[in-house]
Amino acid sequence: MNYKQQKIVIIIAFSIIPVGLLITFSYLPLFNMLMYSFTSWNGTSPIKEFIGLSNYFEIFTRPEYFSVFTVSLYYFFATFIQMALALYFATILSFKVRFKNLFKGAIFFPYLLNGVAIGFIFLFFFRPDGTLDSLLGILGLGEWTQYWLRDPNMINVSLAGTSIWRYMGLNFLIFLGAIQSISAEIYEAADIDGANSWHKFRYIILPSIRRIVELNVILAISGAISVFEIPFIMTGGANGSSTFVIQTIDTAFKFSKVGLASAMGIVLLIIVIFVTVLQRLLFKERRV
Repeated sequence: MNYKQQKIVIIIAFSIIPVGLLITFSYLPLFNMLMYSFTSWNGTSPIKEFIGLSNYFEIFTRPEYFSVFTVSLYYFFATFIQMALALYFATILSFKVRFKNLFKGAIFFPYLLNGVAIGFIFLFFFRPDGTLDSLLGILGLGEWTQYWLRDPNMINVSLAGTSIWRYMGLNFLIFLGAIQSISAEIYEAADIDGANSWHKFRYIILPSIRRIVELNVILAISGAISVFEIPFIMTGGANGSSTFVIQTIDTAFKFSKVGLASAMGIVLLIIVIFVTVLQRLLFKERRV
């Protein structure tokens, strides 16, 4: 066996397991979901009656299926707050700051926690006479206390705030790594020219990490559209906090309409792909 053949064998040997896992747990379920979306299967019956595009017609002709996307707007705006905070802290902690490793760990730590644990933590945080109400009372703002997770006007704001706390650490770490990859010589030249911190951020840091910012925007917006974990754990979608993914889960397992839920999953996948492609085209036009 010559070197070229050995190289091919090694590539196949190292690729066969991850490719097999990818096909088994990603592409095969996606293919099955696509097949189920054309049936009226209830999830238990051995018979899967083919009904064509009826599930898709039902989704697009019943407005309640898309009205839940208004909830995603709360997470959409929260993502920009989250990214702004992450970029702010990453910029500050990329320079010489006392106890900066401690601050780095404190910011990134929430992302390491299990989503279920975070949900229960913030259930106690937002409950009546809980942590948040106690803090408001200490600050003399007791009149602002309320049922944070029962008021339809505040529930999604509270959940979006939880999402900011949970995921800011990931964006912070990505931004921090990108900023630290900038050569120190550029900062030294900026100091010689008399640049202040704002000038360094605007003319050195931001242009250098522009691609990373664009990638995070794409991931954040896609995540806002398909948000699931935080509202499902904390409220189960009650009081106007249901998202499209929670509605899909309820359709499949609460109402036993697996075929319809599969069609909803395919629609969500198409929406996420469309948004991602649209953003990439917009960013591409701006670069040109």
